[in-house]
Amino acid sequence: MSSRSILITGCSSGIGYAAAHGMRARGWRVFAACRQELDCAKMREEGFDSPLLDYTDPDSIITALADVLEATGGTLDAVFNNGAHGTPGAVEDLPTEALRAIFEANFFGWHTLTRAVIPVMRAQGHGRIVQCSSVLGFVTLPWRGAYNATKFALEGLTDTLRIEMRDTPVDVVLIEPGPVTSKIRVNSIAHFERWIDWENSPRASQYETELAQRLYADTGKPDKFELPPEAVVKKLVHAVEAKRPRARYYVTTPTYLMGFLRRLLPTRALDWVLSR
Repeated sequence: MSSRSILITGCSSGIGYAAAHGMRARGWRVFAACRQELDCAKMREEGFDSPLLDYTDPDSIITALADVLEATGGTLDAVFNNGAHGTPGAVEDLPTEALRAIFEANFFGWHTLTRAVIPVMRAQGHGRIVQCSSVLGFVTLPWRGAYNATKFALEGLTDTLRIEMRDTPVDVVLIEPGPVTSKIRVNSIAHFERWIDWENSPRASQYETELAQRLYADTGKPDKFELPPEAVVKKLVHAVEAKRPRARYYVTTPTYLMGFLRRLLPTRALDWVLSR
C-alpha cells in the first residue's frame, strides 16, 4: 500500500512490457494493462496486476482504472499512456473511417484515461501523467500519415494540458522516441490489409517497391539507430521520479537530429530531408 503505483498501458510487448519490468525493479507497484485478456493472463503469470484496458472501449478504461484504485486504496502516483498502433498507407488512399479508428486507439482513448486520473491526482496532491509520443509527433514521414496525425494531435493536447495544470500538483510529460525495438511494424500489417486498397492506387508500384518491402520483407530487420525499449524506460524513470521532470524527453539519435533540423531548416528543406 505504501509503494508508489503506476498504470502502464500496452504492456503485451515492446515499450510497455519493458516499462512494466523496469518500474517494478525500482520498487513501483505496476499495473500492467493490456488490450487482450490473453496478454493480461501472461502478465499475471509474471507477477503483475494486469487489468484489461482497450483504448477503443471506454467502458474498459473506466473499469480498469476502478480496479487499480480499489487495489491501491484510491491512489495512483503515475500513468504512462503507451499503447498505440500504425495504419500504413499514403494519405490519399486512407479512408476516413481508418483515420477515425486509429484516433480512437491512439488519441481519444488516451484522453479518456487521462481525464479519469486527473481528479484522483488532484485529490491526493500529486501525480504524473506521461504520454509516449514519438519523433513523428513533431516531424512527418511518408506512408505514416495516420500515425503522424495521432501523435501531432497528442502533442498539441498534451502541451495544452501541461500549461493548464501548472497551478495543480500534477505534472504532464511527453516522451518522444525514434526507432525502438517493438512489434508495431508487424502489428500494423493487419491495419494496412484492412484499410488500404493499394493495388488500385495510383501509387501501386511505390507500394510494391517501398511499403510492402518494409512491412513484409524487412519485418524483424532493425531500423538504423534503433534502440531497445529499455532506452525509453530510462526516460520514464526520470519523468516519474525527478522532483522537476522535463516537459519532454527525446529518445534515440533520430529524435535529437530531427529536433535540431526542425529548428534549423526552412520547411521545404526539411521536407527534402524527410522524403529521402
